[in-house]
Amino acid sequence: MTYITKMTSRQYTIGIILLIINSIQLQAQNCEPAYKLTPLTTNNTIDWNKFPNFSLPFKVIYSGPRFGDTQSQPLKHGFSHIANYSGNEPGSLPVKNRAVLWYGVATNAGDHPWANNTLRSPWGNDTTAYRNYWDAYANTVQADMVCLDVERFQREDRDILALKSNNQIPQQYRNLSDSEFLSTYKRDMRWWHTEPINRLKNKIGNSALISAYSDVPVRNTWLNIETNSWQNWTTDLARTHYLTQDNSGKVGGSYYDAMDILAPSPYYYYGFDNPFGKDYLSYLLFHIEVNRAWSDKPVIPFVWLRVHDSYDSKTPFITPFMAEATAIFPFFSGAAGLWIWDNPFLPGDRQENYTPYEHFIYGLYRLSEFKDMFEGQHELVIPMSARDNMAQGGTIWRGVVKGDKILIAAHNPYAGDNEETVVNLYHGNWNRPVTLKGKEVFLCKFDLNDTVSGTESFLADVTVFPNPAGKDLNIKMVGMNGMSDVEFSLINTKGQVVARKAIKSFTGEVKDFISLPNLAAGIYFAKFASKDRIITRKVIVNQ
Repeated sequence: MTYITKMTSRQYTIGIILLIINSIQLQAQNCEPAYKLTPLTTNNTIDWNKFPNFSLPFKVIYSGPRFGDTQSQPLKHGFSHIANYSGNEPGSLPVKNRAVLWYGVATNAGDHPWANNTLRSPWGNDTTAYRNYWDAYANTVQADMVCLDVERFQREDRDILALKSNNQIPQQYRNLSDSEFLSTYKRDMRWWHTEPINRLKNKIGNSALISAYSDVPVRNTWLNIETNSWQNWTTDLARTHYLTQDNSGKVGGSYYDAMDILAPSPYYYYGFDNPFGKDYLSYLLFHIEVNRAWSDKPVIPFVWLRVHDSYDSKTPFITPFMAEATAIFPFFSGAAGLWIWDNPFLPGDRQENYTPYEHFIYGLYRLSEFKDMFEGQHELVIPMSARDNMAQGGTIWRGVVKGDKILIAAHNPYAGDNEETVVNLYHGNWNRPVTLKGKEVFLCKFDLNDTVSGTESFLADVTVFPNPAGKDLNIKMVGMNGMSDVEFSLINTKGQVVARKAIKSFTGEVKDFISLPNLAAGIYFAKFASKDRIITRKVIVNQ
């Protein structure tokens, strides 16, 4: 049975009044940073001195351009490590502030099958030559963090099996069955990735934190994130990569165990003007959240302030607001740091305005004003996974709770420049509507004890779409008098609950999103149960 309650004019008026009250209280919050950025106008420079000195409780590595800076300015402005040395830094920079990106782990030892970009084979390599090269390199390392850049392996099973027809592969391996060939290739490739770390640790001990560029449980391209549900991404071992698996196919093994940090590489493949470009932030946060779901190792993603094509001499910068959001949001998804990189092989005669770098630094500065929220015990508030954010579009928001305070970051990459977006923030019994202007990167702290009491809230109406539905179900709810807790359940014709989710309704019309599991095609019933109402909608699933 379906229960629908229509709003009276009095109830509607109360809802609007409460919305105004909440907006007034929001305006009372002091969200403005103490320092306001004035972007630079000169090409090929970064004006570090314009920023106040500040620090952050994260490992933030600077591997960007220096433009003659010999005073280690990044260390005074939010960065903890430098990986692109300038002036006298190679001799004077303290080890605790040094990071190294180890290029050519697989390619600098000579012409071997592993180094061959087409072959990428673990067989027939000169082990002695590689070990000598790794040992010689390790003797030069004085750093607190080392990240290996290997990037020599066949990624997909079909690419590995294609090697069976290559006469450069020893016959003894080509004689194996397909399953044996796959398991042997993966096992031996893990050995080759692990051995340079072992040689490095033999030389420098365990004092340095070791990671490997992009070799993480979930390596991913931009376009297939929505293909799988969030539940599938975080529970199906087929989503994880064999380099970080043990011989039984579970996350672990020698290479995974040898790394102290996971370093995904969610570079932005599309400029913001591209239809896919508006998904940039959910793409970045997905890499952090999905790898944290598979591992308790710290996640420090690589970020690049250009659109990803490191071999294009005209590679453009990302937009300033993208750079600012990139500096702030990862920590709300649980990142332990950031590694900002730029291609050291770009032509040196380019004339460019480096405003995106200043906006990135400004984002770090804004975050530093609330750094106490990330120190000690704190709780992350992630109302929707980044995967589902990408599928739904619209505003992305995250929170950090410490004591009776909540720090909120919010941003709508899909908004027009002059468009206003109302986003309903909530945690426990606390909720606030916030109005975002265009693509602003919102950052503000609130008191969780600052609540508005009033008439009992309730859910008035629900619409579900599309119908028939595929992998995702959008819902539009009409709520009254503030926030209501709503229990969503999807029920098949046998009365079995096949999906659940706790959701929130708010005053006025709000949208939410349900990621459906793999379901048989047919008729289902979407039930929305609030404190005093149950609303049911028939849904046809056609996956």
